[in-house]
Amino acid sequence: MLANSATTFHATTPPPSRTFANQDKLPKLPVPPLEDTCKRYLKALRGLQDDREHAATTRAVQRFLEGDGPQLQERLIEWAASRASYIEDFWYESYLSQRDPVVLSLNPFFVLENDPTPDRGSQLPRAASLVVSSLGFIHDLRHGLLNPDTVRGRPLDMDQYTRLFGTARIPTDMGCRMVVNEEARHIVVLRRGQFYWFDVLDEDNRPLLTEREVLRNLQAIVKDADKIPITEVARNAIGVLTTENRKTWSNLRRTLAEDRTNTACLSLVDDALFIVCLDDAAPARTDGGAQPSKPGSNEDLAALCSNFLCGTYDLREGVQVGTCTNRWYDKLQIIVCSDGAAGINFEHTGVDGHTVLRFAADVFTEGLMLLARSINPSAPTLFHATLSPHAKSYKPPKLATEGKHATTKHTLSFAREYETAPVKLIWTMTPPIRVGIRFAETRLSDLICQNDCQALEFRGYGKNFITSHGFSPDAFVQMAFQAAYFGLYGRTECTYEPAMTKAFLHGRTEAIRTVQPYSVEFTKIFYSEAPNEEKVNALRKACGGHVALTKECSQGLGQDRHLYALYCLHRRQHNGDHDQHPDGPLADGDVAEDEAQTPPLPSIFADPGWNLLSTSILSTSNCGNPALRLFGFGPVAADGYGIGYIIKENGISVVASSKHLQTRRFLDTLQSYLLEIQRVLVQLYLSANERPAPFVDHSGVLRDSKTGRPINGATNHSEGAADGDFENTMTGYSFFDSGDIELLGGRKRSPHANIGKVLPLSEY
Repeated sequence: MLANSATTFHATTPPPSRTFANQDKLPKLPVPPLEDTCKRYLKALRGLQDDREHAATTRAVQRFLEGDGPQLQERLIEWAASRASYIEDFWYESYLSQRDPVVLSLNPFFVLENDPTPDRGSQLPRAASLVVSSLGFIHDLRHGLLNPDTVRGRPLDMDQYTRLFGTARIPTDMGCRMVVNEEARHIVVLRRGQFYWFDVLDEDNRPLLTEREVLRNLQAIVKDADKIPITEVARNAIGVLTTENRKTWSNLRRTLAEDRTNTACLSLVDDALFIVCLDDAAPARTDGGAQPSKPGSNEDLAALCSNFLCGTYDLREGVQVGTCTNRWYDKLQIIVCSDGAAGINFEHTGVDGHTVLRFAADVFTEGLMLLARSINPSAPTLFHATLSPHAKSYKPPKLATEGKHATTKHTLSFAREYETAPVKLIWTMTPPIRVGIRFAETRLSDLICQNDCQALEFRGYGKNFITSHGFSPDAFVQMAFQAAYFGLYGRTECTYEPAMTKAFLHGRTEAIRTVQPYSVEFTKIFYSEAPNEEKVNALRKACGGHVALTKECSQGLGQDRHLYALYCLHRRQHNGDHDQHPDGPLADGDVAEDEAQTPPLPSIFADPGWNLLSTSILSTSNCGNPALRLFGFGPVAADGYGIGYIIKENGISVVASSKHLQTRRFLDTLQSYLLEIQRVLVQLYLSANERPAPFVDHSGVLRDSKTGRPINGATNHSEGAADGDFENTMTGYSFFDSGDIELLGGRKRSPHANIGKVLPLSEY
């Protein structure tokens, strides 16, 4: 049932301005003592270097502490005194000075769970529901009615929410700039590469349209856009220009803006609250071009993730007809496939995953509450937005229809007029723009072909099993990545995981460098002939160390951000304040120096260890919530993996992407490890609790003989494992023994409003 009511019921109305009430109370991100940071830096490199390399790095760090380090530290302390965060300016320089395309490089994606309301399962009702729920979120955000984020009662910074909507990344000759339109009132819809817009909020941020009216607009848009033959879409798909190299896109955008109509169209797109992409296909891979993949198969999941990451690649008679032409990557995008599958792709510069996750979770929760409201009209909703008096469907409350405070259509006749019918943007297509679109599409197609995105929905166990055996879920999964990579390649590589630092003013993240001496020791012991008890003890030690490391990083006590700030200050000191070099640990890139312009670097940055820690072969991120099905992003290193994961109560979802690596095999190895460590833990539990012996009930669940409670994760036939799999779940890797392991583990050497045409609605 589509909502078409003019009023909304709420249990309570929170006081205004609560959203940002804690901002003045948040502490600043601390500048750690230089000696402590250097110790953490050396520890983070110890597991990645041999003895000779580590000795050389240790000497370089000592020279830095005795030379340039203290002076740079003093400059950084002075710098931080006048700013909300000492890393913020360098953060934006790093992201905005990137010249590579943002698609597959910077923009992550979420795949949402399916809408629980049966009537919203298809594409357009799902899209309409997401739009209306998003408007409720925006209303509450702008009125300060959202509850502020907290972790265990500790308030978190809410500054990122001001850059979530109405924000655009604009390319320039000197890098990109971020523009925020706080007065944004409209959305832009893409279908078959065509652009449409309509107003959705009034001047008080109240919705101008009901869900049914939004649906009618989307139906009109689809009907109009689908008049264009699918083979004609790519040649007019302006959106593919946002996938170009940023300098190329800057030049093309300047050419585009030479026409006044195009300038107005660009302004409308840049100023929109967000983009809605209505794809004309449901992603599904085929087996050898013959039969479609089965729903829920690995191929089906991979195609789904690829669609939200970079769009699909599909040629018809040599013409690109995939959904990759139906995107605009410089803004927040809500993407809905033809089968109703929905997700979010977002520009990462101004917001982190935690912020977008709150938005996605609240929108999904609103959908659940609307389902309850379809059963009980008096049920509350999550958001507090009432329909605008300017809306066509608005009905004044009965108590307000009389008297001096009555609000009628007549009293509003002199107010601002809104364009609530969809309007198509008509771009002026000059020859240079047509050429630019052509080659932007072919280069994007190359990028898509170079990228392999795969997914694993592991259902053998999840958070419940992991915690029942005394492990931190995140640390447990991080060690699983280490074991899987070592099991596949026989070596350990630099690994990155972000730790949220939003407990500080304008906080973003700190880098957790997962590879530490204890993690290296664990992987070697696990693949040896050591007894199970020794393997589990090594895992406990590694997980405990990772938990402690994560806590330190969340307190701003890491090494990457601090050292990167010192590195940037050094460059500013010698190159001027306009230097915007993107490389370093923040950008996970190799540091290239121009010796003709730059004096010798301080020893810590000239040492090979700096490049080594700057290149994340495994870039990982945990972003879990019941509203999400999958989460992922592209690799940050040419020979690495980008790994997004969600730890659920009884499962683990992992999306891995790479360029020409064995992505599927890596996930298969990960699954084998997860089953193997489950077998080891269950066997240890059974051996420690032999009397009284547990029993297996009629459904195959292993239960404790005393209490009758199930032993988490243990069944006769655990899901995802066939008969006998517990006997040897790591087939192909059992040849590793203690002696062989000493020969492995070597690190690979990496190189490194009156614009357009109003659509008719009379038919709907």
